[in-house]
Amino acid sequence: MATEASEADNALSEPQARHVIYCGICTLPPEYCEFGGTTKKCREWLEKNYPDMHEKLYSEEAIAATLSTLSVDAQKRAAKDAQKKEAKAAAAEARAAESKAQAQVLIKRVERNKRKFVTAVSGLEAHGMDLKKVAKEWGKKFATGSSVTKTASGGEEVVVQGDNSDEIFDWVVDVAGVPEDNVECIEDKKKKGV
Repeated sequence: MATEASEADNALSEPQARHVIYCGICTLPPEYCEFGGTTKKCREWLEKNYPDMHEKLYSEEAIAATLSTLSVDAQKRAAKDAQKKEAKAAAAEARAAESKAQAQVLIKRVERNKRKFVTAVSGLEAHGMDLKKVAKEWGKKFATGSSVTKTASGGEEVVVQGDNSDEIFDWVVDVAGVPEDNVECIEDKKKKGV
């Protein structure tokens, strides 16, 4: 009887594992999302995926309770800092959207040997695409070899064996959602070695 009581006490005193939720945007716990720089997106993600935790962290009562513990000067600074962070995040988002709208995707058809061609595509990373995944998908879609190579200028491009420039143009416009005005097809001939 005494051993059962001591076992119950030991079971209660052992620390239990905690289930911690991590933000899908900044990968921090939601309590710390405000320090990640993507607060607005994090709040939207939390509201969509964990509405009860969003209510607990961002309800009017929770914000008022947090602000009430601060001094008047600290409250003013917190409000000012929050406005600065929101303005900074909005400006960064606008810059990213503008650079994405201006980014060009170049599709080059390069002649290798007489009738053999290679299609090189650069500028996809500016539109948020993972080049390795794109290369793998194109390799399967066109049943050819496809890889990511470094260019002389230091960037990266996807090289697909064969003349697939028209199909790649269609894929970039339809699947990737890049505007047609931002996609340019170029025919390039390699110079013979001297």
